[in-house]
Parts: sequence; structure tokens; C-alpha cells
Amino acid sequence: MSNEILNSLLREYQQNKLNAELDLEKRKAELYNKFPELQRVDDEINHLSFQTARSILNKTESISTNDFKQKIEELKYKKACILHDANIPLDYLKPHYSCYLCNDTGYVTDKNYKTEMCSCLKQKLLDISFNKSNISNLDKENFDTFNANLYSDDVDIAKYKFNISPRTNILNIKEKCIKFVENFDNPDCKNLLFTGNTGLR
Repeated sequence: MSNEILNSLLREYQQNKLNAELDLEKRKAELYNKFPELQRVDDEINHLSFQTARSILNKTESISTNDFKQKIEELKYKKACILHDANIPLDYLKPHYSCYLCNDTGYVTDKNYKTEMCSCLKQKLLDISFNKSNISNLDKENFDTFNANLYSDDVDIAKYKFNISPRTNILNIKEKCIKFVENFDNPDCKNLLFTGNTGLR
């Protein structure tokens, strides 16, 4: 997969993330207009969090960790009550990302704090590879619909360099392909290599 395709997808992710966050700001503004108390609670949460973080950095803690947590929980409960009374779901004031695993970044952090590609981005890359592989018509082009009658029964050593007919040869190839698929997970099974000019069958 080329870097160009990956970078294009990441730009798409960045735009989706931005759209989700802009949409959140729009919803917030509408709610704050209807429920000024909700904005006051949010402002108090933000102010308290900022003040506590600054005091910790300056080593001049003005509030204990337990008091901070308790105050935040009280404000969150007050906020939840406002939303409940207005019949508004709690997640209404959260960004509506397409993927809540990576928050539309394309990457997640595992338990060892290592960044890795999110499953949603992996799936997008897989879909692109699949669409480019010309195997998107598996419901029509598969072993069951394979037609050996397209191949001749005539043995022509001079032309094909084989002492068997093209039909017998292709049926042998089909059998080997089926065995390969059936044993795909077997590490001892050898790979298949198809060679020849474009358009040959």
C-alpha cells in the first residue's frame, strides 16, 4: 500500500475529526443558549480543572486531589441532571466520531502506550487493496462457476509442450488451487506461483 493512499486516508480522518468537533461546538452553543446554567457548570468544570493543573505544576496545590475529584463529580452530576430534565442524552455533548476507538485519528494506543493503526484504518486499507485486486466478483467467479469446457481436449505437444490436453491440464491446476485454499492456514503448505503473459488462460 503506497504512502500516498495512506496519507489520503489520514487527511480524510483529519477532516472527519474536525467535522465532528465543529458539530459538537454547534450543538453546545445551541444548548448553552437554551440552558445558560449548563454553560455555567461547564465553565466551572473547566476553570477548576485548569486551576488545579496549574497549582500542581507550580507545586502550590490550593485543593487536595480528593476534594478536586469530589467537586468535579458534583458538577458532573449537576450537568447530568440538567440534561436529564431537558430529555437530552448524556452523550449529546460529546463529539460524534465515526470510530470511537481512535476518535477519527486512525491510530490507537495499546496498554503499553505503543501507538498502532486502528482496526478501522486497517479495514479501509484492506478494502482498497481488495477493490484493486480484481477479486471483487467472487460470487460469480469462483471454483463452482469455473468452466473447463473453454479448454480444448486436443493433445498438441508441439503447441503446448505437454502430452496432456489443455482441459486436463487446467483441471489439474484447479485441483491444486482447491487444495491450496483448503490448507491455506497450514505453514507447511507451499505457495502458488502463476506465470505467463497477460491474457493467457
